[in-house]
Amino acid sequence: MSFSRINTSSATLTKNRTEESITSTSGMCVTCIDGCIGMCEIGKSAYRGHEVIYPQPFGVITCAGEKKYPVDYSHFNIMGTATGAHGIEADSDKAIFPAVNLEVAIGHDKGIKFRLPWIISGIGSTNIAKNNWEGLALGSALAGTGLTIGENVVGMDPEAKFKNGKIIDTVDLKRRVTLYRDYQSNGYGAIVVQANVEDGRLKVHEYAIEKLGVECVELKWGQGAKDIGGEVKIKDLKKAQMLHDRGYIVLPNPYDPNVIKAFEQGAFKEFERHSRVGMVTEESFASTINRLRKAGAKYIFLKTGAYRPVDLARAIAFSSKYKLDLLTVDSAGGGTGMSPWRMMNEWGVPPVELHSLVYQYAKQLAEKKKYLPAIAVNGGFTFEDQIFKGLAMGAPFVKMIGMARAPIAAAMVGKTIGLSIEAQQVPVYVERFGNSKEEIFVTASSLRQKLGDKDFEKLPTGAIGLYTYYERLAQGLRQLMAGSRKFSLEHISRDDLAALTPEAARISGINYIMDVDKDETFRVLNI
Repeated sequence: MSFSRINTSSATLTKNRTEESITSTSGMCVTCIDGCIGMCEIGKSAYRGHEVIYPQPFGVITCAGEKKYPVDYSHFNIMGTATGAHGIEADSDKAIFPAVNLEVAIGHDKGIKFRLPWIISGIGSTNIAKNNWEGLALGSALAGTGLTIGENVVGMDPEAKFKNGKIIDTVDLKRRVTLYRDYQSNGYGAIVVQANVEDGRLKVHEYAIEKLGVECVELKWGQGAKDIGGEVKIKDLKKAQMLHDRGYIVLPNPYDPNVIKAFEQGAFKEFERHSRVGMVTEESFASTINRLRKAGAKYIFLKTGAYRPVDLARAIAFSSKYKLDLLTVDSAGGGTGMSPWRMMNEWGVPPVELHSLVYQYAKQLAEKKKYLPAIAVNGGFTFEDQIFKGLAMGAPFVKMIGMARAPIAAAMVGKTIGLSIEAQQVPVYVERFGNSKEEIFVTASSLRQKLGDKDFEKLPTGAIGLYTYYERLAQGLRQLMAGSRKFSLEHISRDDLAALTPEAARISGINYIMDVDKDETFRVLNI
């Protein structure tokens, strides 16, 4: 059985000529014929070369790998019970699912409060993020959850101003922070500013702390989509030259006369901007943490990717030793930007395996009475059952779930519906619910009551879409937790899961379903 799909994908806008007869090892048509125009990835690479490395069309899509891993979260089921209750009185009139408490507090002082146990964990300089930021920021703030401003936002801002290689003013980062804060209420949620190698050189964190009053900053070692730095495509020569001047790797060289001529003649239409890879050492890590604390950072996070297990161990150990407030671990397969397509599919540690290692390593430190930060895990989470499983897999160390593609999808759909309402062209699939915001969005009346008529009318439908998606996740998670008789998050445990295959049990350490409650059932039956 092949886990990978090779040579054709909707992500690279390619397909096989003989769609029914494909060689599993190469992904090629069984009969590759002279005269084919090259619809497959090999063929397209013959005339567009390195452009075909990346998902397309850039700027309007998010992507996730399509590799089928041997074990995933569908290989586990959630266990319910008919007795008792945790976190509430065992009374049928009180232990109802609306009473489930989904709030979580993280940070060294528990000073970061979220109404819901998830965070958007890094959306940076890509067009897909910038074009949907209003919806993402306002929706997250209204829901009382966290939102992370990802890497390279300052470096990509054409209106940013620098002095001696350091940022002194920026339009985009300021806008992103302000949009979130304007709708934040009662101290719930957090806006987080992330930094990679280039951001560190530009002193983005210091600017965010000192000039924008940001309390939460995040160091970025990497992500689950790729094991190199971030990339975007640039359609404008002047902008490509600007980014080159700011120290980014820009391919091809936008100052080369031959390159300029080829670009102007239409031989290629996009430059690539690449970020550098970090070089992690404990010495440099400790120095950075010390510098950020001196600059006034109240909370410091770290995000790492699907690297080798020893890198995960290093991330957990450093986060413990230097008393960070949140560690986010992103597993293989996902992506919101322009990650190389084959890399997205074929590198890194998959979700179940990586999250199982997170639990093992955190448990080792906990047994030694070492400090542990809150941990968030990422890996294609989209619905409440997966969120429950992710929290249970890493319990009691995993406090939150990180997401990106799913919230972006909700915000984009909300935005698109809003545009269709304005154009009076609501699609039939949506029109069955109505033709106005109030009729289509099920949370509209509650949001109007919460914000008042004036502020509700100004609210972008992208924000309503995200808020409404989160409302569904919250109710679904409450129902699952009530079925397991867990009425607050701290009571979720690994015993709430059962592995459906021996292999899933072996990897995760979760009991195989036929072994669940074995000792207890013996006692019950011994009457």
